[in-house]
Amino acid sequence: MLIPAGQHPKAIAIAHALIEGFDRHYGIFQQVSRAAKQRFETGDWHAVQRAAKERIRFYDERVDECVARLHEEFHADWLDDDIWQQAKLLFIGMLVNHKQPELAETFFNSVCCKILHRNYFHNDFIFVRPAISTEYIESDPPTYRSYYPRLGGFRGSMRRIVEDFGWQCEFVDLDRDIGFVIDTALAHLGGSWPEIEANFQIQVLSSAFYRNKAAYIIGKAVNGSVEYPFAVPVLRDDSGRLYLDTLLLEPRRIAVLFSLNRAYFMVDMASPSGYVGFLRSMLPFKPKAELYTMLGLAKQGKTVFYRDLMHHLRHSRDDFIVAPGIRGLVMLVFTLPSFPYVFKLIKDEIAPTKEVTKEIVRDKYQLVKQHDRVGRMADTLEFSNVALPKARFTEELLDELRRLAPSLLEEDTHEVVIRHLYIERRMEPLNLYLNRATEGQLEQAVIDYGNAIRELATANIFPGDMLFKNFGITRYGRVVFYDYDEIEYMTDCHFREIPEAPSPEMEMASEPWYPVARNDVFPEEFARFLLGPTEIRRVFLQHHRDLLDPVFWRARQDRIRAGHVEDFYPYPPELRFCNRYTPGS
Repeated sequence: MLIPAGQHPKAIAIAHALIEGFDRHYGIFQQVSRAAKQRFETGDWHAVQRAAKERIRFYDERVDECVARLHEEFHADWLDDDIWQQAKLLFIGMLVNHKQPELAETFFNSVCCKILHRNYFHNDFIFVRPAISTEYIESDPPTYRSYYPRLGGFRGSMRRIVEDFGWQCEFVDLDRDIGFVIDTALAHLGGSWPEIEANFQIQVLSSAFYRNKAAYIIGKAVNGSVEYPFAVPVLRDDSGRLYLDTLLLEPRRIAVLFSLNRAYFMVDMASPSGYVGFLRSMLPFKPKAELYTMLGLAKQGKTVFYRDLMHHLRHSRDDFIVAPGIRGLVMLVFTLPSFPYVFKLIKDEIAPTKEVTKEIVRDKYQLVKQHDRVGRMADTLEFSNVALPKARFTEELLDELRRLAPSLLEEDTHEVVIRHLYIERRMEPLNLYLNRATEGQLEQAVIDYGNAIRELATANIFPGDMLFKNFGITRYGRVVFYDYDEIEYMTDCHFREIPEAPSPEMEMASEPWYPVARNDVFPEEFARFLLGPTEIRRVFLQHHRDLLDPVFWRARQDRIRAGHVEDFYPYPPELRFCNRYTPGS
């Protein structure tokens, strides 16, 4: 770019250092995301897990590197306001033809927020609003590829779609799977194809979406003014051959793939904004913040989320209130009814019955962030120094904040600043849901509650406190765990039988007659603590009685220690082709 005359040499150098820091970050990010294809092809599932965990740390590591460089080379703490303002303007100029300008602006903010005082967090010094448009950024390869069934036939187009991903593995029977795709699409459309319009085409995102043991083909069919989103999971069998597992056509089914309750995707994107725009055209109800996050760009997701929150506050009038439900012993939770999220702070003083500290709680939340959440644990956005309008807080909430978390609170006439908090999607607590559920809803929720515990155990997570109040019901009716202060790795727990009581008196005593060490778990006690003498008990025992037996838990531990990586399907098993179509059909 051309540097305008009169710019301070330090401002020019700082702008270059910031661009170089971001480009280094995204280059490393893209490299590990691109390598997901090879990990999938070779079935190296442990490498998949390591890469997913390590990639989460990349952003903060690159930000810290850049901050250290600015301190070392430019004495960043001592720079005057004019230099910072010039550096920002020069940085904007460097982004004009950049492929990831919105991510670079966020990187600029992250670096500056570690150097500048909060008083500088306005649009003169950081990017409160985006400065560079992300519309129509051209990338190589293009964001999506287009296929024309009118020219090559539907079956031929489907084969080209799959082959264009270039997987270096044979398919078990691609012709058979394509037939299943066609039959499923036809059934979804009521048994007959719509009239073909002149613009009929299939658009497919250029990179597959890799997560866990699957690759996903994501796209949409366009016919006239109607668009049909779809997703095709591609799996690998034990012999290394690939197969198409199902065809997802309902937007709500596809949306579940991008739920924050799951691990982030690995996607090879030259221009992430193009992918987010395409996904938004498929799932217009899905916030951009969540889509960026699910693409592995969590910091950009936080940036967009915060802008959405500020925008919502300017266009709403309701107040922040204490969240409904049973008050927690560790977290103070509040919400804004018109905004579908909850805000969670760690209390200054944690109840003595909880053998945790603030540091332990934060470590537990970080564990969940880095672990595969398998659709059963809520992801959180972690923020520092969040300024919110004081006039929008009820007196009850302000009183709780001042009383229970004063170390995290700053106040002035107009603002409440919270030094540290977590934000996550609002769900109805399971205990409240069960109180109002119909008989059918209650049965389904209790069954899914047990399924959630099973899947968490399979993923090497023991929830610890499994009371209903620590689980929630999502928009899609799934039971999700969201209280992490007692969470442990399964492999760190000791699942024991309750020894026989030496006498009837000891058996009836309030205290156990047997020694209990840290991380000792007695599944036989779950029924007494979790299940009342109600319909809930009947349903749970009918479907999940084995969860009350230590044998179940030790068997799961054995598989985890043996290195077995389980399959998790983010769609109902009845939708899988192997269950939907009989062999030879």
